[in-house]
Amino acid sequence: MNSARSRVALGARLVREHGKEISPARAAAAATAGRRWASTEAPKTSAASSGPRITAAPAPPHKNITLHSLATKVRKGQPISMVTAYDYPSAVHVDKAGIDILLVGDSLGMVELGFDTTLPVTLDDMIHHGKAVARGCRRPLLVIDLPFGTFETSPQQAAQSAIRVMKETNFDAVKVEGGRQRLPNIEAILDCGIACMGHIGLTPQSYSSLGGFKAQGRTAAAAYELIKDAEALQETGCFALVIECVPAAVADQVAKAVDIPVIGIGAGPHTDGQVLVFHDMLGMMQHYHHAEFTPLFCKQYATVGHTIQNGLADYKRDVEERRFPSMEYSPYKISDAELATFMDMVASHNETKQRLASDGQVKSAADDIDNENIKVY
Repeated sequence: MNSARSRVALGARLVREHGKEISPARAAAAATAGRRWASTEAPKTSAASSGPRITAAPAPPHKNITLHSLATKVRKGQPISMVTAYDYPSAVHVDKAGIDILLVGDSLGMVELGFDTTLPVTLDDMIHHGKAVARGCRRPLLVIDLPFGTFETSPQQAAQSAIRVMKETNFDAVKVEGGRQRLPNIEAILDCGIACMGHIGLTPQSYSSLGGFKAQGRTAAAAYELIKDAEALQETGCFALVIECVPAAVADQVAKAVDIPVIGIGAGPHTDGQVLVFHDMLGMMQHYHHAEFTPLFCKQYATVGHTIQNGLADYKRDVEERRFPSMEYSPYKISDAELATFMDMVASHNETKQRLASDGQVKSAADDIDNENIKVY
């Protein structure tokens, strides 16, 4: 516990230097990621352009979202936006939209890799996708999941996995599923100076023991356990937590029970922020596998998948009907003089090929005569 108290003291000092007040739990979380402290001044609004409408202008690269930014937003009652994404193009879009947190979740196993659950995802998978996302983002706080099998067996395993993923992805924090049973593992991660986000409610890595993807906290006893889990995660030093697939009234009480940000997914409107998966919210995929696992709580803000399918179908038709490419899409030119010389070279080349082919036919006929088998009686 001495290490936890030292994190509180260090975090409190960092906050005092920035002229802010903060609770001990937030101070502990802040101390684990001091490198991310930066100004949270709102970006100036740029003049409207004639391009596509962007509802949230991108923030300047140096105005990164930090743990301090999130705590400030909660104190001011400003909701936190969070999106789960898995690759460079998606990260660029999230960055330009001004989203606060980008999570690379182990749900990539289902969304990107086609698995039925998140269980097969490896640490190598997470690192591969995390590196791509990091190259596309400047503004959001970057959080990455520790996947199933990489932190549960011991605090040492959890620390080693967290250290590796942070070193190789250059992310800001890790996320760990589970409540009080994971406290020693989370403590070990925090003792390494790594910020950690908790995750309670539906924890998809517990798919086997839960008997599937089922809503949680639907009895009084189960709901009360979520409050105790949230308080324990805060006390240990988590800077925030995700609460997934619980009744809105339960999530409301969980958010009120702690000072750290509580980010909801399928948990109603009363949490400190919301998170959705990039592909789900944009209607990215028109495929039976994805449709089967698109959650009921997800609002679609676009139908990008239909646009993609229509575009691919139009392309296929244009190719088959030789409408693409037209000369409009054949921009590279050759001068008339060079073209004439080139055509002469092609004509000469074709004459040579014809002559060689003719010589080959004559030679082949002669070889057939020489190789003819003669029966001897």
